[in-house]
Amino acid sequence: MGLDRPSLRRTPGLRFWKLLGTGRGETMTLGADLRRWALFGVWEDVAALETFLAESQVPARWRALEAETFHVRLEPLRSHGAWGGSDPLAQAPGAGPLAPAGPRGTSAPAAGGESAGSPAAHDGPVAILTRARIRATRLRAFYGAIQPPATELLRASGRLASVGVGEWPVARQATFSVWRSLSDAQAYAYRSPAHAEVVRRTRAEDWYAEELFARFRPYAQQGTWDGRDPLATAR
Repeated sequence: MGLDRPSLRRTPGLRFWKLLGTGRGETMTLGADLRRWALFGVWEDVAALETFLAESQVPARWRALEAETFHVRLEPLRSHGAWGGSDPLAQAPGAGPLAPAGPRGTSAPAAGGESAGSPAAHDGPVAILTRARIRATRLRAFYGAIQPPATELLRASGRLASVGVGEWPVARQATFSVWRSLSDAQAYAYRSPAHAEVVRRTRAEDWYAEELFARFRPYAQQGTWDGRDPLATAR
């Protein structure tokens, strides 16, 4: 995966990208799944993405290796925070600001971000990305607190899929999750006691040096994730 970085840096129309490792299972863990990785990319337009998929050696190498792949296209709906010093979604069409609240895994930040009673801008499946750079002095507290909300996440109604991802094995963590609806995601974010407690502690104990929360509308997908298409029956 690391060998793809020079090619990605030279890819026309790829405005922002991160190659990400994953944890085992469906929640954030300290262990890594060395056979699974992800690319998160922000593109200038659909044409740039189509050219990359058709002509770049990066996806060609992945296709030669893959046992399974899932590709989902996402329209940004709301975002707040920073990733590497700026919000990569700030200029995306439709991506309005997301007020802060309170990342396969649990996340100390809330999934969704606005107040529980605010109106939804989208009626249908949603994808949530929560990402944080954890302060070195807060790593023990963070990893000591994530198991209860991780268990709640696995039981959450309306969760279609989730995976813990990260730039580094420990201190730069994220969760990508797909939900049947925004109300399902908000129910986990605001009404799960363990998740609410971790949200409270992140603020009170200043766990994060940087954080980003984003909500998306999945509008196209291809392939399978753990043997199935999580969005196939959700629309």
